[in-house]
Amino acid sequence: MKRVYLDNNATTMVDPQAYELMLPYFCEKYGNPNSLHDFGSETHPALRKAMDQLYAGIGADDMDDIIVTSCATESNNWVLKGIYFDKIVTGEKDHIITTSVEHPAIGATCSFLESLGVRITKLDVNSEGLINPDDLRNAIDDKTALVSIMWANNETGAIFPIKELVQIAHERGVLFHTDGVQAVGKIKVDVKDAGVDFMSFSAHKFHGPKGIGGLFIKNSQKLTSLLHGGEHMGGRRSGTLNVPYIVAMGEALEIANKFIDFENIHVKRLRDKLEDALLEIPDVTVVGKREHRVPNTILASIKGVEGEAMLWDLNKAGIAASTGSACASETLESNPIMEAIGADKELAHTALRLSLSRFNTEEEIDYAIEHIKKATQRLRAISSTFAYAPQWHKSGL
Repeated sequence: MKRVYLDNNATTMVDPQAYELMLPYFCEKYGNPNSLHDFGSETHPALRKAMDQLYAGIGADDMDDIIVTSCATESNNWVLKGIYFDKIVTGEKDHIITTSVEHPAIGATCSFLESLGVRITKLDVNSEGLINPDDLRNAIDDKTALVSIMWANNETGAIFPIKELVQIAHERGVLFHTDGVQAVGKIKVDVKDAGVDFMSFSAHKFHGPKGIGGLFIKNSQKLTSLLHGGEHMGGRRSGTLNVPYIVAMGEALEIANKFIDFENIHVKRLRDKLEDALLEIPDVTVVGKREHRVPNTILASIKGVEGEAMLWDLNKAGIAASTGSACASETLESNPIMEAIGADKELAHTALRLSLSRFNTEEEIDYAIEHIKKATQRLRAISSTFAYAPQWHKSGL
C-alpha cells in the first residue's frame, strides 16, 4: 500500500538537509550558548548563521527583532497579551480587531481577552473566505489597540491583502499583527514591504522541526514579555535557546525560499490537477479562487460525504488528509471556516482539506485522485442525505 501525505498545512516533514544540520547540536556541540566556556561558544557560529537566515528569509533588518519562540501559538499569544498589558490595562485602548476565520491560537486568545473586558471585533468573510478591506476601515475606532489578521488561511489557503490592510490600520495609528504561519515558505513574505508590526511563524510548516517558531517585531518596539526569568533573546523571551532546532529552522526557511518558484509552478500544477479531478465529481465545490490561494491548498466540500468518513477511507488507503485545522481535529463539530463563508451546517460537515508540499509526486496525486473518487462513490451509496444517482456510478466517477 502506498503512503501519501496530503496534510502539510497541519505539519510538514523535516527537510533532510535541515535535519542533518541540526544533529551535531544534540550530542557533539551541546553547550548552552549563554555559557562563557568553550562548550557554549562552540554553538555561537551556527546560532548566528541561523538568525541571519531568519532575518533574510522574511525581509527583516537589523533594526528589527526576531525572537525565537516555541511555536506560532506562543507568538500569537504573546502579541495579543502583550498589547493587552501595554495598551489596554493602562486604559489607553480597549479594542482588538481580528477575523472570524483566524487560527484557534488567535480566536481562543481573543475570547480569553474578551472575558477580561476587551472589546473584540471579528470581521466576517465572503464566500471566497476573504474580508472586505472597507470592513476593517469601518471597524477601527479611537480605542483600537491592534489589528490581527492572518496572512494566509490555514484551511482555505486564502491569501489576505496584508499590505492594504496594514496601510488602513496605520492610517489610524493602529498596530498590525499577522499570523504568517501558512504564508512563510509558500509565497514570498517580506515584512518590510508589507509594513507589519508583528508577524508570527512556525518552523514545522516550512519543513523545519516541530516545537520552534518565531515572532518578528518591527523596529524592536516595546511589547511586554510573555515569559520572564532571564536575559535570553535580549531579555525579551526567557528560556535557554534550543540551538539544534533554531539551526534547523534557519536552514529550512532558506531552503523553502529557494523553492518558492517551484511551489508556485510544480506544487501548484499538482494542486490544480487534484482540484480539477475533484471538480469532475458532481456536487463538489472548492472554496476560493485559485489565484487567491497559496499554491498547495484545497478546501473542498463533497456533498453527501461526512468529512470524518472520507478521512477513514483515505487513511485505509494510506492517504493523509484532514477536515480542517489539526488544532481542532479531535472534535466532530462542523468545520467553522465553512460556516464562516456561509455554508449550512450539513455542508460544513463535508469539508476535506488537502494540502501538498514540494515532496509530493505526480504518482501520489494520481493515487489520491483514484481513492478519493472510490471513497466518494462508496460513501454516497450509503448516505442518507445524498440522492445517489445510478448514472454517476456508471460514469466511473
